[in-house]
Formats: sequence, structure tokens, C-alpha cells
Amino acid sequence: MSLVWTLIASFLYAEIAVVLLLVLPVASPYRWQKFFKSRFLAMLGKQAHTYFFLLLGVLVLFLLEAIREMRKYSNTEPAGEMHLNVEMQHSMRLFRAQRNFYISGFAIFLVLVIRRLVTLISAQASLLAQSEASLKQAQSATAAARNLMSSKPDEKAKEAKEAEPDNTVTEITDLRKRVQELTSSLNKEKKDKEAIKSQAESLNREYDRLTEEYSKLQKKVTISGGEKND
Repeated sequence: MSLVWTLIASFLYAEIAVVLLLVLPVASPYRWQKFFKSRFLAMLGKQAHTYFFLLLGVLVLFLLEAIREMRKYSNTEPAGEMHLNVEMQHSMRLFRAQRNFYISGFAIFLVLVIRRLVTLISAQASLLAQSEASLKQAQSATAAARNLMSSKPDEKAKEAKEAEPDNTVTEITDLRKRVQELTSSLNKEKKDKEAIKSQAESLNREYDRLTEEYSKLQKKVTISGGEKND
């Protein structure tokens, strides 16, 4: 294996390690979000799109080169009197071209998978933060409504005796309006929380789907490697 393909293979192994770290429950989405927003990654994030497309372009070029080599050695028909060494060299070059094709192809695929996983983890962390904030607001609104509803009866009776009838009716009306406003805000927060939960569940399903696809591809690579060894 040449130096260039050795580097590409090393990059593929590094991608597999990164995918395993992102897929396995090593850290929570909050920690991954903090890691993604660190100073070093923030400096790289300014030119992340440039680096991504540059790396993707280089891998695509090597993939096309591997395809060209495969077609070159696949279309060559061995002559009847070809020497055994020449035939073995031809088969070896075809095997190397196929190996380089799989290495570059899976490297491109894992680049896209890593980018998608990072996006999903960041979105999941944001949704969890919004869900907690909405839950706290709903709890505070519920506590305020309970405080209004559970005011002392003796104080209400004293105020009713001291105040005029018109003032009493006005206060009761204001309290009812306040309770209705708090109840509507509580219902709204509950609906927002349910929507956020549904979005989080859809993200988890997408996350599981990507994990299953990665496991299927891992099995295919293992099966293809076993067939080549045979």
C-alpha cells in the first residue's frame, strides 16, 4: 500500500473511532454540545465548510482513481499463453484497486455520517434545554395559580366586610381573569413541551436509524473482507 492510501486508510480508521464515540453512550448531548462549542472547535468552525468540501473533494478524486483502476484491470482479458507471474500481478493490481475503492468509498460515507451525527446531537441538546426551560416556566405558573387559589379565607372575609360591594365584585372578576390567564399559559406550556418531546423522539428515531445503517455497513465490510481472504 502506498503512502497516500495508507493515510486514507488511517483516516478511515479514525472516522470509525469517531462514529463509535458519537453512537455509544459515552457522554450526554450536553457534554457533546459543550465540546462542539469549545474555543478550538469554534476557531475551526469558521472555516468548517471549506475544510469539509475540500476533504470531500480529495476523497472523491481518489474514489474516481480507484474506479478507473478497477475498470482498467477488469476489462483486460488474459492471453492464453500469459505467464503465471504476469497473471498474478494483474490479479494483485485488481485487488488493490478494489481495496482502494472500498477504502475511499467508506471514508466518504463516514464523513457524511459524522457531520449528520454532530448536527443531530446539537439539535437534541438544544431541544432538551428548551424542554427544561418550558417545564420550569409551567411549574412557576402552576405555583402562582395555586397561591392565588389558596389565599386565606379569613383575609378574604375581612376584605369583603371592609370593602364596598362594587369593589368586591371587581376584585373577584380580576382574580378570575388572572386565573384564566395563568391557566391558558399553563396549557400553552404543556403543548410546547409535548411538541418538543415529539421532536426529540423523532431525532432519537433518526439517530437509531443511522446506527442500524452503520451496523449493516460494518457487517457488509466484514463479509466482503472474508470473501477476499477466501
